[in-house]
Amino acid sequence: MLSLSVSSLPRLNACLNAASAVFLVAGYSFIRKRKILLHKTCMLSAVCCSAVFLTSYIYFHLHAGIIYFQGHGWVRPVYFTILTTHTIFAVAILPLVVTTLYFALRGRFESHRTIARWTFPIWLYVSVTGVVIYWLLYSVYAAPASASSVHALLGAMAHI
Repeated sequence: MLSLSVSSLPRLNACLNAASAVFLVAGYSFIRKRKILLHKTCMLSAVCCSAVFLTSYIYFHLHAGIIYFQGHGWVRPVYFTILTTHTIFAVAILPLVVTTLYFALRGRFESHRTIARWTFPIWLYVSVTGVVIYWLLYSVYAAPASASSVHALLGAMAHI
């Protein structure tokens, strides 16, 4: 059985965002080449990745709370600008994706194309900036390990 700790969810979420971005770009490329089935497959895959991401993201924040950005200096306003725009667009993208998907699945392709012109770039921005936020928050400017997490890590290593 697959078992994930709460602390492993941010990395999973970044991977899901990255996969969603790849599926979005591939899906866009396929529709430009009139490869409808491949487009549909990629876009439904992007929807699935984003749905699993949203579930995991909510679960993580219900259990881990707020994670504070540790960067200082010029990077703070850059990070918070990215985070703010990401958050605003992330709220907007859910109804856009649902509406775009609804029109496609109902065969209302003119309406689908009209709204997809807005949905695609916003969704791609949210997916890519999600990975950037993860990278800044958990890799480049990660919080120092607390004594309890270091103790837990050493304890786990002793049992190997």
